[in-house]
Amino acid sequence: MSYKENLFYGASPEIFRRARELRKNITPSENNLWTLLRKKQFEGYKFRRQHPVHKFIADFYCHELRLIIELDGGIHLNPEQAEYDLGRTFELNQLGIEVMRITNEELWDDIDAVSFKILDKISRIKPHPSGG
Repeated sequence: MSYKENLFYGASPEIFRRARELRKNITPSENNLWTLLRKKQFEGYKFRRQHPVHKFIADFYCHELRLIIELDGGIHLNPEQAEYDLGRTFELNQLGIEVMRITNEELWDDIDAVSFKILDKISRIKPHPSGG
């Protein structure tokens, strides 16, 4: 499998289309977190926003670390959504991808704590041997 194929884990054209739409309609919370993640500001790792991965769209994805950061609003407290999120995380973990969840409240209440939480997660993940 080539780097580019592996970068998207076989995402369909429909997933790519939906990801483009989401990138055009970024939420204030996503924009706030993107300000932290863009331009390799975390230990030099590149994050992509609204990135197609398999049959999902990751809020933020670092291919080198195989790390997805999901930004969760209130809908994720809904039992059905929480169950879906668990299944989604399980499937992504099966692909060798870790999923980190941050709530909108965490982000808006203490962005510095969120930064430290992300740095801590990065420090505990070893980069993939292929180098991304």
